Amino acid sequence: MVAYLNKISKLAEHLPLTILLFSCTCLSFISCSTKKTATEQQLDVPYVASKPSVVQAMLQVAQVNKNDLIYDLGCGDGRIVITAAKEYGATGVGVDIDPNRIKEANRNAQKEGVSDKVRFLQQDLFDVDFSKASVVTLYLLPYVNLKLRPKLLEQLKPGTRVVSNEFDMGDWKPEKKIKVGESTIYFWTIPEKKPK
Repeated sequence: MVAYLNKISKLAEHLPLTILLFSCTCLSFISCSTKKTATEQQLDVPYVASKPSVVQAMLQVAQVNKNDLIYDLGCGDGRIVITAAKEYGATGVGVDIDPNRIKEANRNAQKEGVSDKVRFLQQDLFDVDFSKASVVTLYLLPYVNLKLRPKLLEQLKPGTRVVSNEFDMGDWKPEKKIKVGESTIYFWTIPEKKPK
């Protein structure tokens, strides 16, 4: 881009104003094409991938095993459910509203050889029925966690494990809180008597 601008300024000495304006219009079109798509602008949570060490810690604190069905809400590139399938034998469902993340997650699952154990839904996580999950993982934002909390408590069976990277659930106190590098992981189990 800088080289392009340098060429324009050198040409400006020798070209008529009309051609120079045409070049500037082309440049502004190029810069506009790098703006976020409508889908990206509608996302509640920006995509930030969990570090591999954090993914491992989340799965370990939840004691994920081959009998688990794990739902990752806001799955991004699918790394949590893919790791759960590959290393722990679990099955998984990743949910993300961004079609680019879903494509990437499907590619990653195929590359890691776990396409038969995981699937990805391009959907708003608030519209998903995750009642069959035995583990739910989250890396969202505080206000999204709080908005999601009643749905988790309503849909999930007692004993279901919930793990969040970085953000808690307000006054629903975690059973465990673990530091992994600069990240904090929160862990809850859905109780028999669910809090309001």
